[in-house]
Amino acid sequence: MLAITGTDQLTPTEVPDPVPAPDEILIEVVAAGVNRADVMQRAGFYPPPPGASEILGLEVSGRIEALGSEVAGWSVGDPVCALLSGGGYAEKVAVPATQVLPVPDGVTVHDAAALPEVACTVMSNVFLTANLAPGELLLIHGGSSGIGTHAIQVAAAAGARVAVTARTPEKLARCAELGADVLIDYRTEDFIAALQPHGGANVILDVVGAKYLSRNVDALAPDGRMTVIGLLGGRKAELDLGKVLAKRLSVFGTTLRSRPATGPGSKAEVVLATLEGTWPLIADGRVQPVIDSVYPLAEAGAALDRMTSGDAIGKILLTVG
Repeated sequence: MLAITGTDQLTPTEVPDPVPAPDEILIEVVAAGVNRADVMQRAGFYPPPPGASEILGLEVSGRIEALGSEVAGWSVGDPVCALLSGGGYAEKVAVPATQVLPVPDGVTVHDAAALPEVACTVMSNVFLTANLAPGELLLIHGGSSGIGTHAIQVAAAAGARVAVTARTPEKLARCAELGADVLIDYRTEDFIAALQPHGGANVILDVVGAKYLSRNVDALAPDGRMTVIGLLGGRKAELDLGKVLAKRLSVFGTTLRSRPATGPGSKAEVVLATLEGTWPLIADGRVQPVIDSVYPLAEAGAALDRMTSGDAIGKILLTVG
């Protein structure tokens, strides 16, 4: 099969077809999602977990080609999408059956590649970890990103209010179209001040990390929760524990890729919660994939450059089959 291999120079290469283990499903890939983790892996900063494929790609959509001997409930030819630990930039990928999702009603097989990573990230961090409740205010840093555009829609559908930061009027306007209530241009506005009339944020979804740590603490309302899922602004910063104690704050750090496949806190648990909680919202049209651009598999390097540019609004996809 054809796959994209290498790091700095991404090269289309013929590699052996994957063989599904007894608990795995072999997917003939139609499209793959592009993620910030792929950019980091290409740069040599985010190696795959032990045992995972060295090929980039953390989510795909396609059709089932073969089933492992222990897999039940699926059929060859079923349209699916899947959360991966690696291997998505390829014509075929084998993935544990517990990480496979049906393509939601109303979404094409191709566009479904935009869903697994963002949907599972938002479900695990905003709802399973931070327990966002109806009426609460969620602050999303990077509201126009793939994760941000999905989080806006799911949080709004859940009855929460949404604030976002972004860096251009175009991005903020798109966030507003998706359901964001408070629009903050981080180049010209202080997000702490912007949230004060609203009593602060109850939950913050943060991809920045160290650069925003102390300011996020100031922006949180009493009993607020913050989940840090990225380190674009660095990994080390001072934390004023006095403020954390006084406001009864909770600060969480999570990654999706490093979770175990099964068991407590696993990808399987997150995928099941996503299927039960988010897929009905997609099927009834309240949540839709937001796609910025599409590239052929052979132009994976250009797709990653598009992500690095910071100009994308929503997900970037690779067309494979």
